Amino acid sequence: MTRLPALTVWQPWASLIAVGVKPYEFRGWAAPRAYRGRRIAIHAGARPVRKGEIADLIMRLRGPEPWLTCLKPEALAFLERAYSNPASLPLSAIVATAVLGEPRRDAELLCEFGSPANDSARDEHRNWAWPVSDIEEMQPPIPAKGAQGFWEWRA
Repeated sequence: MTRLPALTVWQPWASLIAVGVKPYEFRGWAAPRAYRGRRIAIHAGARPVRKGEIADLIMRLRGPEPWLTCLKPEALAFLERAYSNPASLPLSAIVATAVLGEPRRDAELLCEFGSPANDSARDEHRNWAWPVSDIEEMQPPIPAKGAQGFWEWRA
């Protein structure tokens, strides 16, 4: 039996990671050192999909500052499909595994998405960006109960 640390992420963000268009997960704290460089499971939480959140992401991706989403441009087509059928996004399931990278302050990576240079003196108050790479999407998603923070998933 394989055991992986798992992280619960709400939809549509969990599926955006799974399809490779959300290269960072954002949290208010740096990822624990013990999990950096390791494969983790990405779990879609049980919280129902909020269509308004999908609409907001679509609007921001179409707007003048799409870099604020920290999503790849290909996310727009995915989100438009999800908006028309939110029930297509799995809930309470492992949707992917990924390798967790070294966390960065979110302001450090905005230029990566086309932002003007950061000139904030308040970077210490920003969120942490956790890089996720080497994504392996689960098809079909694997039903699983989640938890807050990291928890152990037994595959």
